[in-house]
Amino acid sequence: MGAANGKNGHDRIAVVAGLRTPFTKAGTALRKMRTVDLATAVVKELVQRTEIPQKEITLCVYGQVVPTLDWLNIAREVVLRAGLPRSIEAYAVSRACATSIQAMTNVAESILAGQHDVGIAGGADSMSDVPLGVTAKLRDALMEAQKGKSLGAKLRPFGRLSAKDLVPPVPGFSKEPTTGEAMGDACEKMAKMNGISRQWQDQIAHNSHVNASRAWSNGTYAAEVMHVLPPPYDAPVARDNLVRDDSSLEGYAKLSPVFDRKHGTVTAGNSSPLTDGASALLVMRESKANALGLAPLGFVKSWAYAAVDPGWQLLMGPVFAAPKALDRAGLTLKDMDLVDMHEAFAAQVASNLQALGSKKFAEERLGRSEAVGEIDPAKLNVNGGSIAIGHPFAATGGRMVLSALNELKRRGKQHALLTVCAAGGLGAAVVLEAP
Repeated sequence: MGAANGKNGHDRIAVVAGLRTPFTKAGTALRKMRTVDLATAVVKELVQRTEIPQKEITLCVYGQVVPTLDWLNIAREVVLRAGLPRSIEAYAVSRACATSIQAMTNVAESILAGQHDVGIAGGADSMSDVPLGVTAKLRDALMEAQKGKSLGAKLRPFGRLSAKDLVPPVPGFSKEPTTGEAMGDACEKMAKMNGISRQWQDQIAHNSHVNASRAWSNGTYAAEVMHVLPPPYDAPVARDNLVRDDSSLEGYAKLSPVFDRKHGTVTAGNSSPLTDGASALLVMRESKANALGLAPLGFVKSWAYAAVDPGWQLLMGPVFAAPKALDRAGLTLKDMDLVDMHEAFAAQVASNLQALGSKKFAEERLGRSEAVGEIDPAKLNVNGGSIAIGHPFAATGGRMVLSALNELKRRGKQHALLTVCAAGGLGAAVVLEAP
């Protein structure tokens, strides 16, 4: 699968509604809510706002990227904690930063296969709620202590530990397991390989903040973002708190590189920050939406996934996924009225843009005789991107789908291309269509 254009008797895949929480910097406004709390809040609110009869929902596909030991299936937890019918099938997915795109296309595939008519898709992550592990020696001591029959036997294993055995190790998922590189290190390498200037990166970051600030000030995001009341329940969180309303190119130029301090160009200002948040989409068969009297925001026309060697250019996957999604939609990049590209790093965005516009890259890497195409800056991330808004890993794709469909409607346009890079050298692309 990968195309859902209404041909051959298939209903189109409709996105009827969507919602997200504010995206907030880790350790700030939403720090007291766990990932499952954020997910439950947004799904519950989405269903209530839509006023869809809950019996119509038969599937929930939901994901998170940062793992936890306290629940095995966040999708099922969301269904149960949101008070939805317990008969709803639910399972969790993870495709790193493309997780909520994966959730949405899984629901779409279930609809195309005739298994379901209505499903909820989405994702959530809290970087304030990152689980910490223990060293192997402390783990062994804890296991041995559990078996002790007396207080002395329970305490004895800890006497063999040193201070360093008590320090939690850095989570393994913070680096690529096969390369040992942090994502920022990999992006710094991409910037050097592709000749991406610091000035271009800072310009991308500045544009992201300017566009996101405008989208908040003119009310664009008002209907897309719910208010969240975290503990101690005395102050609602109503807005993304990472957007810089006073963004200036001069400010970015003053920041020091983070990953290669001597020769690098990737800074905290031109990178996406650690973020807490959740998103959800209500996806259904077009005929079901019509029967329920629900007007679609738009349709999922096609999608594609791709993978590259993580040791090459880790975040180049979208360049391989995008032409596949466009081909499956029977469209070209020139047909796209909007392009929403996930901004893990400004250097990644620049590298992706440069590769998409390169005939040489197309010939050598994509097996195509012509470049995929240049992207008009006026069509790119028009309401900001992850650098400004934040990036709760599993929630970002849902945010992008909702924002792109609403923007197509506001502009009276027809098609949008979404791309997401992801850890492991993965990439995702989706073509959306207005009603």
